[in-house]
Amino acid sequence: MPEEINRVATDAIADLLFTPSQDGNKNLEAEGVPGERIFLVGNVMIDTLMRLLPYADSERARANHGISGPFALVTLHRPSNVDDPQILSSLIDGLSKVARRMRVIFPVHPRTRVRMSGLNGGDGLTVVDPLGYLEFLALEREATVVITDSGGVQEETTFLGVPCLTMRANTERPVTVSHGTNLLLGQDPSRLVAEVERVLSGSRKSGSVPALWDGNAGHRIAEILTR
Repeated sequence: MPEEINRVATDAIADLLFTPSQDGNKNLEAEGVPGERIFLVGNVMIDTLMRLLPYADSERARANHGISGPFALVTLHRPSNVDDPQILSSLIDGLSKVARRMRVIFPVHPRTRVRMSGLNGGDGLTVVDPLGYLEFLALEREATVVITDSGGVQEETTFLGVPCLTMRANTERPVTVSHGTNLLLGQDPSRLVAEVERVLSGSRKSGSVPALWDGNAGHRIAEILTR
């Protein structure tokens, strides 16, 4: 991912490196980082999710958007998906086909909204303004399927056990694919429609929560720092 250069640069000057999953340890070791500087602590973002999940009112979120049955929740914002009109149009067309099977709630990132303004299509989509974290989380845990290109959403859905279809060819969160509920579909709208049908038919991918994604990553980091 383009932003990974920031991670690599930061790692190079850091004394201690805290990883969310075992694949992070392997990457750092392959880059020559000494093992005594690497600590597997779990995912701090899951700490936040677990702390705030009790405040995410799914019943109110459903009522706010008039949702009574199964629905798909969508986020798209990465330049590789939204900057090319042909790719974005193709993805929107795929989402419209999904909307024939269930409601599609699409909180539109400002970047995506600008790109969509010049396109045709989008029939059947429920396009809404960006949502706050709690409302999005309330919908996310209730969704039949989540369609995204967000790294954080891949992690959240893995923890929540919600099927996640990622419209990217790769991910900086590979543990969500190897252990979690995430599938990488590239930018292929036909695969998107097919995988949604699999979810609806009960053939969804099952997954597990990675080790140490238990809400205590921050405590582990604090303990190591105080030592």
